[in-house]
Amino acid sequence: MANKRIVVIGGSAAGPKAAAKARRIDENAEVIIIQKDPDLSMASCGYPYYVGGYFDDRNQLLCTPTGIVRDPKFYLNAKAIEARTNTEVLAIDREAHTLSLSDTLTGETGSLRYDKLIIATGATPKMPPVPGADLKGITTLQSMQDADFLRKIRDDHSITKAVIIGGGLIGIETCEALQLAGMEITVIELLPQLLTFLDWDLAKLVENHVREKNANVITGNGIAAFLGESGTLTGVKLANGTELPCELAVVAIGVTPNVKLARASGLSIGVTGGIAVNEYLQTSDADIYACGDCIEVTHRLTGRKVLAPYGDLANLEGRVAGENAVLGNTVTFPGTIQTGICKVFDYAAGSTGLSETAARQLGYEDIVTVINASPDKPGFMQGALLVTKLVADRKSGKILGAQCIGPGNVNRQIAQWAMAVMGGLTVDDMVNADLPYAPPFSLAIDHGIAAAHLLQNKLKHRLKGLTPREVKNKLDAGQTPFILDVRGPDEFEQMRLGIGETLIPLGALRRRLSELPQDKEREIICYCKISLRGYEAALVLEANGWKNVRVMEGGIMAWPYAREK
Repeated sequence: MANKRIVVIGGSAAGPKAAAKARRIDENAEVIIIQKDPDLSMASCGYPYYVGGYFDDRNQLLCTPTGIVRDPKFYLNAKAIEARTNTEVLAIDREAHTLSLSDTLTGETGSLRYDKLIIATGATPKMPPVPGADLKGITTLQSMQDADFLRKIRDDHSITKAVIIGGGLIGIETCEALQLAGMEITVIELLPQLLTFLDWDLAKLVENHVREKNANVITGNGIAAFLGESGTLTGVKLANGTELPCELAVVAIGVTPNVKLARASGLSIGVTGGIAVNEYLQTSDADIYACGDCIEVTHRLTGRKVLAPYGDLANLEGRVAGENAVLGNTVTFPGTIQTGICKVFDYAAGSTGLSETAARQLGYEDIVTVINASPDKPGFMQGALLVTKLVADRKSGKILGAQCIGPGNVNRQIAQWAMAVMGGLTVDDMVNADLPYAPPFSLAIDHGIAAAHLLQNKLKHRLKGLTPREVKNKLDAGQTPFILDVRGPDEFEQMRLGIGETLIPLGALRRRLSELPQDKEREIICYCKISLRGYEAALVLEANGWKNVRVMEGGIMAWPYAREK
């Protein structure tokens, strides 16, 4: 009996992982990768950092952890996998179990038989359907060729003004990369905020940081046309009529699953536009599996089908598809909670599970949220700020999602909350979480555990919180709550909001209660730098008879609006 032949279409992330797993499971199988591009196993999430000059050797995007370039020779010698680059699959004949192939360099055609097929064709960048999209100077950052193009521009210092169209993960990372090259950058986002996996409260803080790094940000405005002369980009025209001169435009408005081949072969396409697969990553054809950015997967919280084009998930999916192609349906891929993180200059921004916005859009009505601002470790260990927003189901206390931004260790926070979401943990589970502690790494009560404490206090009606946005909305609506800043005088002189606040330091509050509104029904909003003292002040006031005392969550450090100083 001939050895099983497993053919993988696609050589970026999911495909090579699937091929490698198949080989590890079955040393005797014949494993072949078909890759349209000249490169294999590209670390596409590293493209912005290559463009930005974090490293100069292009081959590092193609290397194993030990520094060996993953080219066809590597796959053949190290893994006994045949990798055919510059080869395109033109069609799949499912009945005959054959592929039609074409050499992209010579045009030579041929066919290839398979026993099991794994489709990992990835995704295609979206382009705005506006005039001028074919002008020279417009690019995406989806391929090695795109990365090479932008890196050459960086190294040549030939461009002075660039626009980034799209304020998502890739757009923000590209903004930093090009700003580091000395370009004048403008980020254009159609939606009202950057990084839509964040709620507005945190996204605005990220936007402020981007602006502090001398990049311009335009939200709530899309692109109407690319402008050019003699076939070359000279500017962009926005939907409101504004024209911005530029010599480079990087389009980063998302990707579309590359399902053309699968659709033409009659495979089922899901409601999201990705290839439909079951929990084994098996398509509607029992002999064909699919993985990576070309498929749709299940959201583990909602049960809905979603697109999740993340590099880590592509590798996890490839591992499942590769094993099942060899052994049959023995392992499953449970889906995603859409955990993600990106670098934003000196900040990181990450999220897991559902944001408040997403939860409400999906019909979660009885949810509770809290914002916590505090350092990631003690000041004597150079602790840096983190701002976290937690989302939970009010009735069960189950954690639905978390977001975290700031210059501190965001990755740790999001990782622990991702495990909480996947594990179905509640707020009460997290308030006593046994996490590693030492001053170089964490506060004694970790920032995330402190956020759980705040949310628990809120669920027990001890903390009556308002987000900074809710406070600002009250003021804009003409309401007149008594705003109480309980920091020290020195802090007040260094930084203050200028929203009509009254300064009474917490240490003096008990003896200065007469300076507060004597109408015990008057709304009082307390805060400090991070609102720990603000919470303590609210408890003092409530103990002394005030009935309507609130705490501004996150304090001044979570305030996303302009300050007096």
